[in-house]
Amino acid sequence: MDYDQFEEKFVMSEKKTKKDREWKKIYQSVFDHYTIGNLFKAFLKANLEGLIHIISLGKEANVFRAVTRNGEERAIKVYRVETSDFKHMYDYIEGDPRFPNVNKKKRKLIEAWCQKEFKNLSLAKKAGVSCPKPYAFSGNVLVMQYIGDKEPAPLIKDINLDDPEKAARLVVGDMRKMYKANLVHSDLSEFNLLYWKKKPWLIDFAQGVSLGHPKAMEFLERDARNISRYFSKLGVNITKEDVLKAVTK
Repeated sequence: MDYDQFEEKFVMSEKKTKKDREWKKIYQSVFDHYTIGNLFKAFLKANLEGLIHIISLGKEANVFRAVTRNGEERAIKVYRVETSDFKHMYDYIEGDPRFPNVNKKKRKLIEAWCQKEFKNLSLAKKAGVSCPKPYAFSGNVLVMQYIGDKEPAPLIKDINLDDPEKAARLVVGDMRKMYKANLVHSDLSEFNLLYWKKKPWLIDFAQGVSLGHPKAMEFLERDARNISRYFSKLGVNITKEDVLKAVTK
């Protein structure tokens, strides 16, 4: 299946509101033959009908809004093979006992990275963490819960919180739930927190590691430092030590 065939079959409403040239420029930069094949498989696994529009475009991954055949919305994350930082990725996979023999070839590493996010989200969701529910993955494509209403949920840094102390308490509580489930997020900050239904939602779990990873506690300390720094700016009396104590007690 080439791009034009994929577009005709799966791209939905946004094409009608954008110039064809602009649409194709964006999508053809993302949807190579490898990715289109994985999208097709993911569509079948998750019972998806089509893509609606772009949520975000990044250097390593792009997120799209999609809809199932039952009318339920989903988010699709597509990892970009050509522009991803593979050394950065390998640092978080090497040493994780769940991935003992990771191939360093580009596509294989991306596939492990995508599978890793799926597993981390599954573990976090089972532990009761406020995060997207994962539905399926294939190669470099991950299908998960869409967080938001008519518009995607905003990053927590982009809104004025009514109760920063409560939000901080909820985030630290989720960090503790992950810790008890043998998981450290490893990239937690205000840039990986959405705000929806009056609470924070943790996203971007690909860097998450098990407590068996040799740098797990180093990553946890960094998460604690980032969270305490952000909420301290909002007037919350919280330190890195407070966060670590609450998470690991």
